[in-house]
Amino acid sequence: MNTPIKSPLGAWSALSLVLLLPFAAIAAEMSGHHLDLSHHWVGYVSLAIFVIAYAVVMVEEVTHLRKSKPVVLAAGLIWALIAWVYNQHGMGHVAEEAVRHNILEYAELFLFLLAAMAYINAMDERNVFNALRGWLVAKGFTYRQLFWITGFLAFFISPVADNLTTALLMGAVILAVGKDSPQFVALAFINLVVAANAGGAFSPFGDITTLMVWQKGVVQFHEFFDLFVPSLVNFVVPAAIMHFAIPKSNPKKLDEHIQLKRGALAVVVLFFVTIAMAVSFHNFLSMPPVLGMMTGLSLLMFYGYYLKVTGEKEVIECVTTEGTKTEVVHPVTFDIFNKIARAEWDTLLFFFGVILAVGGLGTIGYLDSVSHLIYDQWGALWANVSVGILSSLVDNIPVMFAVLTMMPDMSHGDWLLVTLTAGVGGSLLSIGSAAGVALMGQSKGMYTFMSHLKWTPVVALGYAASILAHLWINADLFRIPAGG
Repeated sequence: MNTPIKSPLGAWSALSLVLLLPFAAIAAEMSGHHLDLSHHWVGYVSLAIFVIAYAVVMVEEVTHLRKSKPVVLAAGLIWALIAWVYNQHGMGHVAEEAVRHNILEYAELFLFLLAAMAYINAMDERNVFNALRGWLVAKGFTYRQLFWITGFLAFFISPVADNLTTALLMGAVILAVGKDSPQFVALAFINLVVAANAGGAFSPFGDITTLMVWQKGVVQFHEFFDLFVPSLVNFVVPAAIMHFAIPKSNPKKLDEHIQLKRGALAVVVLFFVTIAMAVSFHNFLSMPPVLGMMTGLSLLMFYGYYLKVTGEKEVIECVTTEGTKTEVVHPVTFDIFNKIARAEWDTLLFFFGVILAVGGLGTIGYLDSVSHLIYDQWGALWANVSVGILSSLVDNIPVMFAVLTMMPDMSHGDWLLVTLTAGVGGSLLSIGSAAGVALMGQSKGMYTFMSHLKWTPVVALGYAASILAHLWINADLFRIPAGG
């Protein structure tokens, strides 16, 4: 249990005093393996560093500074301050063990995401997503039909892919057929954000937060499906209301057919095999899911070798300077390492910074204080509802990582509730999730923060309905102790 470094004054008055005193003059008590630095100047400075770094992340669209840069720097500075204090007390090894624990958590998440991203990029390169888009565009559906079709596809694709990839895929369909109706695009994009986030909430693969919960062992793989109905309610309730604002007319039919590349379906099958391996390693062998994902990635690597040695050629039509047309045939190489290189490295490094920085604040002692405030005083229900609302303003990844680091004593139903709220809470605002931010950039001004905010009360109605649905349908889970 953490023991505070004592100060003769209160929290804020202590800050001004401690900054003026030499370190040796600070009274400190140690018990167990950790120091409580939450009222120490190092704690205040670390908290300020994290807030400033995250403020820089939130204005990424304005500054065009990659979000990984400030949080990676913040993580390094925070842990340097922690290590300095611990070394002053002859406890440098304790800080080292703490940071190694955080790095191990990140390493599992990093390798898992790297394997998943490699498969997603491989399917993209094999035209799997483009073929789906071309099929939808060529069918000539009405605006209202497209509204529901893209919504349901997003809801059922995001549990397998991720909410960002799903939103961008369906967003391309909506822009292709609805470019002449800004009203349709705005509403359909709001629907995509809600559907993609809701679909990702009932699967370990649908969102980073659900993956973190699964890898932590708090919720088992099959238990995520207890959230299927609440997630569906979260999507359907606002969609049913927005339906009446969708134009009744038909968009112009487009003829677009995209051919799958050789081996596309095999890559899809291997992806599902890889997911099954991750689940099996965890459930039957008591091994981390990442080991199954990396084993599955090796299957894709071998299949890429097969495509390479069996040969693949592409014919390109060229026009010479004389105006004559010629066809140039050249080999196409399926290189798995190119697919890995296309992974979103800024996102992966952002996760590193967030996990290490939040882990540092936890080591300082802030997460214990927050846990006591919201979970002990507010109760698990309102605390978890608040987590979802906070996720609409701050990225849900640090919020969920903070909850997992605090590990409050909750029923299984409450752990599922915070998984749900952290996943779908980001739909309340366009900036609340990666899907919303990406679609704002993709929409060419037709989907904006204000256009989403106009429908936030409707989205909030779906948020509340999903919570009530979970409390009703999974009522028996709230009587089961955590880990029971």
